[in-house]
Amino acid sequence: MSSKTLDTIKQVAIVGGVHGNEFSGIYLIKRYQAQPDLMTRASFNTETVWANPEAHYANKRYLHSDLNRQFKSLDLADMTLANYEQSRAKVLNAQLGPKGNARTDLVIDLHNTTSNMGACLILTQAGEFYNKMAAYVKMQMPEAIISRDEDHIAAQDHALMCTLGRYGVLVEVGPQSQSVLRQDILDLMHQMTQHILDFVQLYNTNTLPKLPKKTEAYRYLHSIKLPMNEQGERLGMVHKHIQDNDYQPINPGDPLFTLFDGTVLYYEGETTVYPTFINEAAYYDNNLAMSLNEKVIITLADD
Repeated sequence: MSSKTLDTIKQVAIVGGVHGNEFSGIYLIKRYQAQPDLMTRASFNTETVWANPEAHYANKRYLHSDLNRQFKSLDLADMTLANYEQSRAKVLNAQLGPKGNARTDLVIDLHNTTSNMGACLILTQAGEFYNKMAAYVKMQMPEAIISRDEDHIAAQDHALMCTLGRYGVLVEVGPQSQSVLRQDILDLMHQMTQHILDFVQLYNTNTLPKLPKKTEAYRYLHSIKLPMNEQGERLGMVHKHIQDNDYQPINPGDPLFTLFDGTVLYYEGETTVYPTFINEAAYYDNNLAMSLNEKVIITLADD
């Protein structure tokens, strides 16, 4: 059996509603269920999954704990972790996995952000399949952002739901407020998802067009918190020159935060970074202000 046959993608899952108040993914999979031809490709089977319906009915991100942080292999095996989302993770693992030996070859996990990130393809692991997907999606959708999220973490130690599959990616689109729908954002999510499905079809049939050798991307470095005092009370907010400027450079010495007394705090790093998830509403419970990234180039291997 050839390596190409071994790497064929036969089963794809499109997942919406991991977070109950991120509406685009839920309504996109409803559309695909009503119009299955939109997700049908000749070389693989596609299913849709509504990950966290109870949180959606409650109009909350989650009921007890963030579902998208429950998928480490050790946590999935720990039967003492049994709140709603922890239990739901085990159900999804049985349905799409099991993790590490999954029946699902590719999980496409659909998300919204309140941040001004546009249409972002987040790659959770490294590898030539991901690199080719990134190159294809960027070629077809030049406005798309490619993000490499913690690709140094082994899959079994990754907590994200999309790591249930043999491959997994996130489609993150914003800005969209929680618990609302926006046509432009839903259209972008649909467009990127269609490009991913098209890519898999072309990949399976060895008919990919000539792809660009190099693709610009952003690699996650770390997250930073809002200014706080020793009691954990917020002392300030994201500076107005940073707000809504996701993926725009922050240089050493640039303003970063404004304290409530008017004091400006400046970025003290030594290199230029690129912020994402700026002022993401869902992260306020952890007082996270933004994630910082470095710009990288994804280079395809020679065929």
